[in-house]
Amino acid sequence: MSGVLRLVPDEPEPAHDLADPVPPRHRPRWAADPLDDLAEEMADVCAAAVHPDEIAAVLEAGGLTGEQITERYGRNDAFELAAELFARVPRSHPEPPPRTDPWRVSPGACLLRSLVFTLPGFGYTLAAPLITGGRHGGGLPAGTGPLAVSALLAWAWNQGLAHRAYLRLAAGGRPAAGRCLAVGAPLGALLATVTALLLPGPAGAYAFAAGQAVYLAAATTLLVLGRERLLLYALLPTAAGGAATLVEQPPTAAGVLVLLATVGGALLAAVRTVLQTRGTEGQPPRLSPFASLPYGLFGLGCGVLTTVAALGDTLRHTGGTGTAGPAVLALTLSMGAAEWLLYRCRGRALDALARSTTFPGMLLGAARVLALCIAAYLAALAVLTLAVALVWPHASLPDPTRAAALLALGAVLWTGLLLQAYGIAWTPALLCLAAAGAETTALVLRISAPAQDQLVTCTGAAAALLAVATALLGRITTHR
Repeated sequence: MSGVLRLVPDEPEPAHDLADPVPPRHRPRWAADPLDDLAEEMADVCAAAVHPDEIAAVLEAGGLTGEQITERYGRNDAFELAAELFARVPRSHPEPPPRTDPWRVSPGACLLRSLVFTLPGFGYTLAAPLITGGRHGGGLPAGTGPLAVSALLAWAWNQGLAHRAYLRLAAGGRPAAGRCLAVGAPLGALLATVTALLLPGPAGAYAFAAGQAVYLAAATTLLVLGRERLLLYALLPTAAGGAATLVEQPPTAAGVLVLLATVGGALLAAVRTVLQTRGTEGQPPRLSPFASLPYGLFGLGCGVLTTVAALGDTLRHTGGTGTAGPAVLALTLSMGAAEWLLYRCRGRALDALARSTTFPGMLLGAARVLALCIAAYLAALAVLTLAVALVWPHASLPDPTRAAALLALGAVLWTGLLLQAYGIAWTPALLCLAAAGAETTALVLRISAPAQDQLVTCTGAAAALLAVATALLGRITTHR
């Protein structure tokens, strides 16, 4: 009977008539699953992969689009295709070949940036006679309000401007970045100055706020365009004047001349640098007007947290003003070490992922690198806080609560910057703004001492940021 399975193997096959089914044949080449060829072609990559996302990153880096994946392989996207390749090819993890660290950076460059972040703080000491003009009930100089508000606005504006200029620099080169800074920097200085004029204060405070806004705009321009040395040269008069204040407050006129020399030098250097960027500009990228918004909001949140750390004790009459200034100075001085450790974290995370053979091991390796780097930064911040407190006149060592609060603030800043370096901007912005709002509310309502408020809010924000950073670093697609 035709079509019946025969169990006797030696019985010869009868000839097929028209009623018999067509015997099975191999599929023609054009009907074979092209995924087999792709698995053979990417065998080394698939065998060494720890997670399907690693294969997906290679597929996307190779230029494979979603339409090509759908038409050629019949899968929905790169992740589904990568999951099938990961399942087909057995695991094999050879020792990773030696490679150069793409995130290696000179410690000297980070030290230079640390100095240009810190030295402007001496300007407030030199300008003390300008902004005093009597004191409010809170014990702050009369010009504190205009200075603080304009500084926060300038800080937020220049953070967003720097991000936008860096995007222009990457897509259109120095001419594109120069055009962005030539428009954005003066506008930010104007907005910060006008904001200061809206609040009551002495004339000297308004003048200093205007100079502060111009300096921050010029400094942002020089830093984005890689002219840190020119900025350092401009800061030398302020550095010399600040060193003199450690011994005796110089005359007001001398302090004003020193500040004018720094602001004028930075402005001239910025204008000259922007003019040098003129040239043929590449195709400018289309950027959303809100693309840099989270970076500006992050700058605003960090500015509020730092301001509350510096002025909270004075506003609450709780003492500790002798330690707040040195602590904030140590925080700004630590930014050089923070930047260097950000690069080290990215480089060592790549090494840890290359050595991992399982997904849990990959996540554990990334968490270990993150823990080591943030611990190193906090240790550097603690040492700098101790050193500044010992050198600063009339300063005392911070008590354990203040010291822990400063370290928590440092952890928030460092982890937020790390997430921004990986392109995750809204999470650190919103968490920093939430922490800043909580601290400000606690300060107004007098819930507890400012140092305790800072310790609680910044510890919570740092824990959340670290959790996000750990999950982020444990994904191979983060490092492509």
